[in-house]
Formats: sequence, structure tokens, C-alpha cells
Amino acid sequence: MDYRDHYPAVLRWLSHLVDICLALGGFAIVTLVFCNASLRGFAGFDLAWSLEVTSFLLLWSTFIGCAAAVARGAHMRVTEIVEKLFPVIGQRILSIAIDVIIAILLISLIYTGYKISLHTWAQKTTVLYWPVGLLYASMPVGMALTLVFHLYNMAFDLRNPVVPHATHSDGGEALL
Repeated sequence: MDYRDHYPAVLRWLSHLVDICLALGGFAIVTLVFCNASLRGFAGFDLAWSLEVTSFLLLWSTFIGCAAAVARGAHMRVTEIVEKLFPVIGQRILSIAIDVIIAILLISLIYTGYKISLHTWAQKTTVLYWPVGLLYASMPVGMALTLVFHLYNMAFDLRNPVVPHATHSDGGEALL
């Protein structure tokens, strides 16, 4: 379920900002890799800094992409087994438990990523001399954004439980 239509204006704006950052990051990655490969093939040299920039962009895009996927409700969930083994109330309890575990995991990743980023901030990259901690900061930033979206989605799901096996005419899930 895409939660973005149910977001308040601030979260909708944040989701759009995340999408724009991902689009720009993806475009920059493709452009840098293409230009660097072309230069290497046609001119016999490459841009030394492009590898560092590409790795930064790729890592940041990965962690921020997690937040975009949560906002869309696009992370994979296998529900067929749970639907066969548990009654509706059991499915609901299990879903809430999973959401709480995910929130705890995200908080743990934020804390761990922050510590790693802080620990490596004084180290510099080889070519651009950027702080290595900036590379590792992608994890706490991405997981914090993910946590914001996840907590709202979790609250929305608690207020609006999904009816199992019921679908709208468009194939989407029906809400109680």
C-alpha cells in the first residue's frame, strides 16, 4: 500500500524531496560512470575523483532509497503463510509485533551508523579528501528518514486495519 496519499503535508513534502534526491543521485551516477568509461576507452585516462563521488552517491542513494520504499509501502512482505496459519486477530498482532521490531532495528541502525560515522570523520578519502564519516553518515540519515515514514505508516495501519483477502476493483487492499 502506498502510504504517501495519507501523509500530512510535511511528510508528503519530505517524501517528494527524497524522490528528487534519488532521481538526481541516480542521474549523476549514470552520467559519471558513462563519462568516466568513455574517457577511459577513447582518451586513455579516467577521472580519479569520479570513483569516490560515485561510491558516495551510490551509498547515499541506497540508504535514502530505503526511506522512499517505506513511504511507498514497497518493501517485500510475504503474507500467504501467515494468512493460512493465523486467524485475523493473530495476523494483526503479528503485524504490530513486526512493525515494533522494525522500529527497534531502525533505531539500532541509526545509533550504530552515527557511532561509525563519528569514529571515521577524521579520516579523509584518497582523492577528494572528504571525511570518510560522510560516507558512513548515509546509514543514520537514511535510517532516520525510514523510521519517520515507518512510524507514521505503523500508526496509520493501527487506525486503519487491512481486511485480509478483500480487494478494491483496482486490485488494491480494502481498509476496514
